[in-house]
Amino acid sequence: QVQLVESGGGLVQPGGSLRLSCAASGFTFSTFGMSWYRRAPGKERELVAVISSTRGSTHYADSVKGRFTISRDNAKNTVYLQMNSLKPDDTAVYYCKAGYRGAVRQYDYWGQGTQVTVSS
Repeated sequence: QVQLVESGGGLVQPGGSLRLSCAASGFTFSTFGMSWYRRAPGKERELVAVISSTRGSTHYADSVKGRFTISRDNAKNTVYLQMNSLKPDDTAVYYCKAGYRGAVRQYDYWGQGTQVTVSS
């Protein structure tokens, strides 16, 4: 069975740091692009960061550039989101997504989400 399990969320003060992890299983992790999304209360879902399946190219939302870093460890089937200089506006449920685009089939898998709260 496919599983994406996020962890590492919690309560942190403004300016603090947090590292989210997403442990994947049930599919060929190295062939999937991985992304982090977030949804804040009353807001649309936002793409936060992407890392490709091949070269590991990364892209970030303007709102997190310079503060967040996405990375992956294919040997561990895990993708990470290092979040620094956190702001109250970063408060959201963060979701891990795996995406595969093949010649015949396409797949998108989502994790259950982990809550990040930035507050003093």
